[in-house]
Amino acid sequence: MKRLCVCEICSCGRHRCTHQPTALYRKGSERCVVSEYVEKFPAYESCRPPKSLKPKYEHKSERSRMEGTTTFKSDFIPYEVSRRPGKQQADYQPNPGEIDLGTTYKQDFNTYQLQPVAPLRPKERARVTNGKLDTVPTYTEDFRPWEISKRELAKPDVAYHPPSGKFGNTTTFQDDFVPRGTVPRETFKPPNVVKVSGAPFEGVTSNQLSYVPHPVEARFVKAPEEYKPSDQPFLDLTTHRRDFQGLPGQMPKSCKPERVKMSSEAPFQSSTEFRERFQQWPVSLPQLHKSVEYVSPTADMDLSTTTRTTYVKHEVQPFISSKPFPRPTRSSAPFQANTTMKEDFKPWVSARRLDVIRKPEEMRRASGKMEDLTTFKAHFIQHPLQPNVSYKPLAAPMRADAPLEESTMYRTEFTPKKISVCPASFESPPGFLFEDIDERGHKFFRRVSDQDKIQVQAPNAVAVMS
Repeated sequence: MKRLCVCEICSCGRHRCTHQPTALYRKGSERCVVSEYVEKFPAYESCRPPKSLKPKYEHKSERSRMEGTTTFKSDFIPYEVSRRPGKQQADYQPNPGEIDLGTTYKQDFNTYQLQPVAPLRPKERARVTNGKLDTVPTYTEDFRPWEISKRELAKPDVAYHPPSGKFGNTTTFQDDFVPRGTVPRETFKPPNVVKVSGAPFEGVTSNQLSYVPHPVEARFVKAPEEYKPSDQPFLDLTTHRRDFQGLPGQMPKSCKPERVKMSSEAPFQSSTEFRERFQQWPVSLPQLHKSVEYVSPTADMDLSTTTRTTYVKHEVQPFISSKPFPRPTRSSAPFQANTTMKEDFKPWVSARRLDVIRKPEEMRRASGKMEDLTTFKAHFIQHPLQPNVSYKPLAAPMRADAPLEESTMYRTEFTPKKISVCPASFESPPGFLFEDIDERGHKFFRRVSDQDKIQVQAPNAVAVMS
């Protein structure tokens, strides 16, 4: 009989045998599900497994009240539990006798008589601190200061006395130069002065001689037009309203099943085991610990330190500096702010600057109001507009009184088929008997024959007759 693998029994294409890593290794308990197909095959979200039509296993709760008794509560018998006696420790009693502290070192070591070594360092002399120490160092004893005479300065002693009179700081240029005053340079530029003629001005032009005054007509004033509303009603019909009239038809029916709300008319039981068996215990408020008040000491604080008590003040002569004192550089005489520049320079009287010569305006500006009436405004006559007649045919939709045929090929040709369950989804496919597993991991089954059915029915019949 031909053997079939799970891969061949599967009818939906989703069940495969779990292959072993390779056929060279022996068959073991652990199996490797990693393969090249699993690594490289991309998962598609659009292809999902079909939904199972098997009814869901839901727990149906009873409406009666739940009993809080359990087998543990009914079978449990409380016993009196006494505290386990602790192990009493025995009192310590020292062992009689003495400890043998002898060691092999004490037994084998031979003692020798040694004399103490005399120290080579001289004994320290006790220092007497009562008398005054009068010592002279070797430097003061060997060094004798020489009598050095002060060298006389070769610089003559010249005492500078500032003069009391005014300092004559005239130079040779000031002595030889005699100011003679400024002489303005003569300009050779011709004077820009208008030459006035003595003859009277002739203001007669050709325009004044040839101009003939004509009578001016009155200004044309255009009367404002009054607004006249139209007698015809407003046409608010648009092309969308005119062309779109809607097609007669029925609304599509929904294939979604109706949602039935599961509700019960029995009142809701809000009582719980915790509410029925809860015992309220009296609770006491926590005790607040009162802090101790601070009491300041009454005695005075001793601010004396070891430095103040043990410090001895010595009279030390201050250090005298050998640096000469700086002489004051300030003078009591008043500051002379006069300079040669202020005394010799005298400001000159500058001549008045000539005004800018401007030409008189040749044209005179008009003072009256401008007439903004143009020939276009005066002669323009407004005519009523005539709209262009459109010869485009009306885009009227083709209407039909027959109802809309909403049937499609899918609705007419669709044939509902029975959804079959893949036999490979079961652990042991129905109608097959398991044989073995090869080294690759393939599970092989064979179909159930008539002989297998007789072997299965024979022991069942014997059991019924007995």
